[in-house]
Amino acid sequence: MASAGYRVVARTPSVEDYMRLRAAGGLSAFSREAADAGLEGTRFAVLVTKDDAVVGMGRLIGDGGCFFQIVDIVVEPEHQGHGLGKAIMAALMEHVKAALPSSAYVSLIADVPANRLYEQFGFRETAPRSLGMAFKVP
Repeated sequence: MASAGYRVVARTPSVEDYMRLRAAGGLSAFSREAADAGLEGTRFAVLVTKDDAVVGMGRLIGDGGCFFQIVDIVVEPEHQGHGLGKAIMAALMEHVKAALPSSAYVSLIADVPANRLYEQFGFRETAPRSLGMAFKVP
């Protein structure tokens, strides 16, 4: 593990931990109903714990065969700087390489400067060939 006292465990977060971590990390908020439904679509997830408290997470979602997306990479601000984001990505990518079909397409949306972390795991920008686009339901 990146630092003493931290553990990475393969487990989907509870709705409470999911919403709390997203808020603490400055990620967009979802309703409890949306978060509950979204977590059911988790293909694989890891949590970072310290003294039994959940302080970080990351998830892999997807259709099970062709397309997957890495989402919700977040570490509580007071626990950042200990290599925990890198540990989350390492665990997710270990699963990707071991469990996904060889032709699977794994994508993510990278906030700057987190793109530097993802590049360490082989992710590359797709522009100008393709651009990420989004639509948020009002």
